[in-house]
Amino acid sequence: MNLRDRLSGRPGILADAGLAVVFIAALVVTAVEIAGTWGGGYWQFDCAAGAVVCVIALARRRDRAWAAAAGLAVAAVAMLATRFVHLPAEPGPAMVLGLSVLVGSAIRVLPVPQAAAVAAGGLAVVAGTWLAAPPLSSGTAPLLNGPGWVAALMIGLGLRSLDSRRRAVAEKVRRDERLELARELHDIVAHHVTGIVVQAQAARLVARRRPDTLDACLADIESAGSGALAAMRRVVGILRDDGDAAPAAQGPEQLSDLVERFGGHGPEVHLRLPEGESDWPPEVTSTVYRVVQESLTNIVRHAGHARSVTVSVAQDRQAVTVEVVDDAAPVPARHHHRGGYGLVGMRERVEVLGGTLRAGPRPEAGWSVLATLPVPAREPR
Repeated sequence: MNLRDRLSGRPGILADAGLAVVFIAALVVTAVEIAGTWGGGYWQFDCAAGAVVCVIALARRRDRAWAAAAGLAVAAVAMLATRFVHLPAEPGPAMVLGLSVLVGSAIRVLPVPQAAAVAAGGLAVVAGTWLAAPPLSSGTAPLLNGPGWVAALMIGLGLRSLDSRRRAVAEKVRRDERLELARELHDIVAHHVTGIVVQAQAARLVARRRPDTLDACLADIESAGSGALAAMRRVVGILRDDGDAAPAAQGPEQLSDLVERFGGHGPEVHLRLPEGESDWPPEVTSTVYRVVQESLTNIVRHAGHARSVTVSVAQDRQAVTVEVVDDAAPVPARHHHRGGYGLVGMRERVEVLGGTLRAGPRPEAGWSVLATLPVPAREPR
């Protein structure tokens, strides 16, 4: 499991741990209450039924539809049992909490027909609680179950709406990134085609003056044409799915200008570039530029208290690696904002080229964005 998966799963684990504590507290309080009012072992049935529903609620992430159905079924059986054997009315407080979690969670994520069915099932349990409550019941179960169902419904619908808006924003980011790639595709094609035209003109001159070198000129034209096709295929791949412009020129030189402009708006930036000449495909150059640009922008927005930033670019025969790290101390809610929609566009751009992107907090302090982009091998001349 990578860093991204661990960070995305941690809030759910913490939430379930908190729920478990609440469930246990509700079971203990209810047991003490029933033992004090009913006496004997009347509390045992309530605790057993409540514990079953609470365990189902904690395991809801495996299959929310079946978990909700199972929890509602247990509640219905417990409700009928208390009616015929004269036990304290069900569902008790712990079971109400478990049912609320199950119903709210199902309404949030399930398709509309299934979510509506779960909501209707919860309402049926609420109605059944009133009808099946034994005469000796204190009336606590009906009073709790109704508000619990309403709270589950409202919270589930609210979170469902919030998730829908987040997906819409993420999709807009992806769509905008695809449009930007479409604009860059024009520059990439123009770059390659211009070279082909120049080489073709040179070949015409060579054919008249030095026919023996014509074959080498044609080979260069063929290589340039193959490179143009490869670049177009890689960039167009994302378009089939339906600030500053990133440069299409080869090489990392434009990063120096970008870092220099950033220096006036944020912390000090140290730029480390690979030694020697860098002959990158245009689509790789533009993606490296975009990753650095977006990372620096995020630092200005969410980590203005950082003292320094390091931008490192390295390359070998197979890949180009770019990493942007800062030394800002963590602040509340920083992880959420730093992992926002800007990463969606970066990841979309990197992955379409067959690369990987990782972003997250560093062990000691600060934040890191690491992108690795494969560089296609050039054909020998």
